[in-house]
Amino acid sequence: MSAPAATPGIIRAQVRGVGHYLPEQVVDNSYFETILETSDEWIRARSGIERRHFAAEGELTSDLAAHAARAALEDAELKPNDIDAMIVATSTADFTFPSCATMVQEALGMQRGFAFDVQAVCAGFAFALSQANALIVAGQAQRVLVIGAETFSRLMDWTDRSTCVLFGDGAGALVLEAVEGTGTSEDRGILATDLNSDGRYRDILYVDGGVSTQTTGHLRMAGKEVFRHAVEKLATTAQTAIARAGIRSDDVDWIVPHQANIRIIQGTAKKLGLPMEKVVVTVQDHGNTSAASIPLALSVGKARGQIKTGDLIVTEAIGGGLAWGAAVLRW
Repeated sequence: MSAPAATPGIIRAQVRGVGHYLPEQVVDNSYFETILETSDEWIRARSGIERRHFAAEGELTSDLAAHAARAALEDAELKPNDIDAMIVATSTADFTFPSCATMVQEALGMQRGFAFDVQAVCAGFAFALSQANALIVAGQAQRVLVIGAETFSRLMDWTDRSTCVLFGDGAGALVLEAVEGTGTSEDRGILATDLNSDGRYRDILYVDGGVSTQTTGHLRMAGKEVFRHAVEKLATTAQTAIARAGIRSDDVDWIVPHQANIRIIQGTAKKLGLPMEKVVVTVQDHGNTSAASIPLALSVGKARGQIKTGDLIVTEAIGGGLAWGAAVLRW
């Protein structure tokens, strides 16, 4: 597929900084052997997860988000008041309201601009990234701080071995900045996005509580059904974003997927025709951190020396709703 002709003066949302934060408490699979009928081997074989982090008592989602935001701002060499807008992707906000984003805004000392949350569960960061890109392209913001942060350990049913071993807590953040591009796929920044949802499948991944029920509830998942939808929908949304960006799968340097399950990650890479050597994998160390998993993996991938300036990256995620989406960006 040939790249589109150059378009002078087009605005791109370019990554200027990245950062992440993980709570201090590391929970190995061996912990679950003491409370459930399970084993380290069983968990690894079905998910690829070896350990995850849990937030400490009193440590809130906004705390994790603020730590990740500070790391991203430091990487970008910017101050909080250099930011025009902040979007936090989360399903585990501190309160019903105000938004987690405004809590982070206060924690950072950011006294200008605007902040809001996006809720699309594990696909939340893909949705937030798309919204940040739209704000920048529309000229409503020059710099946007996009954060994914979760404390999913607060939603677990500790008697359900099929779900409670899968999730962890953490946060990741990107600083996006408006830059002028050529309008071709050689530009740095977000090149294309694709978003989808289908409420017909809401019952295969959900939390059985909320404001209307006056309970927090627990996460419930039909694992086989989620797996079946995940591989197909993740590959399709990634392929759609790749086509919109005017590139080919062969051009991609890295897939940075939602870190839910190593088998889903492997299945999606195979459908895209890309080797696992081109996939940033962190699920073994973090578990499924929902909306935090993609920015966490981007930050860790950069810290490892995998992701470098100019690399072409595809991210994709699926979560409750069902909601799913992808983005193509050049680092």
